[in-house]
Amino acid sequence: MVQTSLPPEEKKVADKVVIFSKELIILLGAFTISLFSFVIIAYRVFYLDKTDADEKAFAFAHSIVNDSTTKLMEVITFFGSHYFLIPANTLLCLFFLFTKKSRYSIKVSAIALSSVLIMLGLKLLFNRHRPLIPLLEPAKGLSFPSGHAFMSVCFYGLLMIIIWKEERPHPVLKWTLLLLVIALLLSIGFSRIYLRVHYFTDVVAGFCIGSFWLLLSSFLIDRIRPAGLKKA
Repeated sequence: MVQTSLPPEEKKVADKVVIFSKELIILLGAFTISLFSFVIIAYRVFYLDKTDADEKAFAFAHSIVNDSTTKLMEVITFFGSHYFLIPANTLLCLFFLFTKKSRYSIKVSAIALSSVLIMLGLKLLFNRHRPLIPLLEPAKGLSFPSGHAFMSVCFYGLLMIIIWKEERPHPVLKWTLLLLVIALLLSIGFSRIYLRVHYFTDVVAGFCIGSFWLLLSSFLIDRIRPAGLKKA
């Protein structure tokens, strides 16, 4: 049998279709896992009243409390606060808008603004109060899901997407940066539990719903092609 090869243009289109199909399958899997995990956590906490994971997490955090660790946790938690994330999102948006004219400028602003609205809506919906015995100062607002976890996933998760898609960094540098961002993200989540301003389930739920929204909004924005902006 004689095998015929596709013309170059058709081959490029076919390759793009295959890549798009793989990305879509991965995204659908990630969407499902993130959303399903959030629903399960909410069901266990608010319907079944299962809080054993929260109690175990507080017990572990309490076992490592000391002055130096507390100071470190205060520094780490700052990188998940609005005091840091608002200017960080703004600078990242301006960087991509004026230096690269990339669609990432739209992604950063759209994801940051929409995630704030979703987070506030979910907090009002679930209306869970903060832990009663914070390690230092009481935190304002409601507890579920963790705003630090939610907003951090949206910002640092987008940074991870940018790093992953960037072609220039050496693979070793790329993976080093990715691991450092993941470590910071997890540390921010743990800092909220250590400081006893969030329950363990608040943090995990924030990571789950934040991941879901980041992936969904990133996918939808990628389907938009504003004039004058390069593909992200």
